[in-house]
Amino acid sequence: MIAAVNGFRLFLGLLMLVAALPVLNAEVRLPRFFSDHMILQQQTHAAIWGWADAGESVSIKASWGTLASTKADKDGQWKLFLKTPRPGTGHTLQVKGSNQIQIKDVAIGEVWLCVGQSNMGWSVANSFEAEKESEVDLPQLRIFKSAREHWHEPLAENLDRLSRWKKCDPESASETSAVAYYFGKKLHEELKIPVGIIQRAYAGTPIEGWMPWSIQKGDPRAQSQRQLLIDFAERRRRNQGESKEKALATFEKELAEYHAKIDAGQTMKNAFRQLMPPTITRPGTLGHQHPANIFNAMIYPIRPYGIRGIIWYQGERNSKDVPQAVHYQSQLIKLIGYYRNSWHKMSDGNVSKDFPFQFTQLPSWNPPQTRPVEGLEATWAANRESMRLANRTVPNAAMAVTIDTGDTIALHPKNKKPIGQRHAYLALQQTYGRNIPASGPVLKRQVINGNTVILEFDSVGSGLVSARAGALDAFAITGNDGKWHWAKAEIKGDNIIVYSTEVTKPVAVRYAWAMNPSRRNLLYNREGFPASPFRTDNEPLFNPEAELVTVLKPAKPKGYEPVDWKRPPMHP
Repeated sequence: MIAAVNGFRLFLGLLMLVAALPVLNAEVRLPRFFSDHMILQQQTHAAIWGWADAGESVSIKASWGTLASTKADKDGQWKLFLKTPRPGTGHTLQVKGSNQIQIKDVAIGEVWLCVGQSNMGWSVANSFEAEKESEVDLPQLRIFKSAREHWHEPLAENLDRLSRWKKCDPESASETSAVAYYFGKKLHEELKIPVGIIQRAYAGTPIEGWMPWSIQKGDPRAQSQRQLLIDFAERRRRNQGESKEKALATFEKELAEYHAKIDAGQTMKNAFRQLMPPTITRPGTLGHQHPANIFNAMIYPIRPYGIRGIIWYQGERNSKDVPQAVHYQSQLIKLIGYYRNSWHKMSDGNVSKDFPFQFTQLPSWNPPQTRPVEGLEATWAANRESMRLANRTVPNAAMAVTIDTGDTIALHPKNKKPIGQRHAYLALQQTYGRNIPASGPVLKRQVINGNTVILEFDSVGSGLVSARAGALDAFAITGNDGKWHWAKAEIKGDNIIVYSTEVTKPVAVRYAWAMNPSRRNLLYNREGFPASPFRTDNEPLFNPEAELVTVLKPAKPKGYEPVDWKRPPMHP
């Protein structure tokens, strides 16, 4: 017990060194994402920061002629803002204090942060068409990927000592998030300037983990979830002797071993996987499910690095049941607001206070739709609605619709390329001013005309079309009785006429309201972008008194191999 306590005390000293970084007789030091091959956001004043002796003068001279200087504060921390030029490559940065650091092959261009859970982290190597990227050589596409980390307090710097900026080649591409890669590649090809993607992905994480507790503590649902984890941790402490002190002492030992291996030149866990810093899973208050713990380790350390915008792909973990999925709307809006405000403030206004924020609507999953409208079992349908409504509410937001991707069995669909490219087209249109279609038909309003409902759309591009030959068959219609029926749906110019012989006085329509509507004949525009699921009713999506239905993973048959689904080609 004494040894454990002493170990914990030693660990706390280490933590203070890592998190607060007071420096005595130390050389100037930078976080690891300021490294060779890095990329800085163009035509702004990019934040650069690090550590030195308290009061030490620090200066940075850029090869394009800019010089900036500052002094480290009493805790040895410093930050300055370096004016950046138009896009280009081959630059250098000289950082001077008591020592000198040279950063080589610096690019200037567009930087995007790609954040989310496992489907954001899903690599190119594990995706369809990976073989087509086996000879990729895009030195102006820069990639920064770090290990998954979480912590119960904000970290000043990631523990992953092997993370660094890389040029895009077959090796770096294969290990990168497929969504982030195809997004960045398309942007680079279209803009013809350097593009950087920063990947921050952690499997199985709820949205509550990606923002600080301070902005959630007034939310009853977040409070309840947090308390459940606290209570669970306390029960395990009593019943199994599990404690925070023991966990941190073990972590201290594993972290020391991690550092020793790297210092000895050992960088690989095995022939295929790089060494990663240790993580803590128990007790639950230290784990990756606990509110704020992902934010503390994956987001806090990189603010206020200069970015153009964020791509967000998360939501599966917050769609276990319909009430949770409905609650996602307010949480997503809260997260976007906090990220924007904090980045803007910490960057001294150089990152826009309403920077572009794109999110990925959940794809199709589970058995294909067979009923006009699925109920409490359709948790992902409720989450898609939360995202659709958030997209209508938040300025300068965009949503990539993905119901024509996914897999009936696998939670991690391999068809990530269309998702990444749809995000790129959204950025090209909304952020970079390209006059191109970038999204599918968006419901504008419904007009009831006798026994029919007329649906009017925006973003129709050059016209509305179905995914394949034949009638649209993903529409449902209801009257005042609240019973949903399959509906006929006919394209008439930029409108769709919806009706059913079983509903003489219609009041509302729903489209693609199911876990997996992908096998229906879906609605697109001629440019190949699908319409989001939607509804025109405002009925509550769940009854608080009703028994909850929790979504379950389908059983995977032996030898199961996912196959891609056919969809109209995109050609904006």
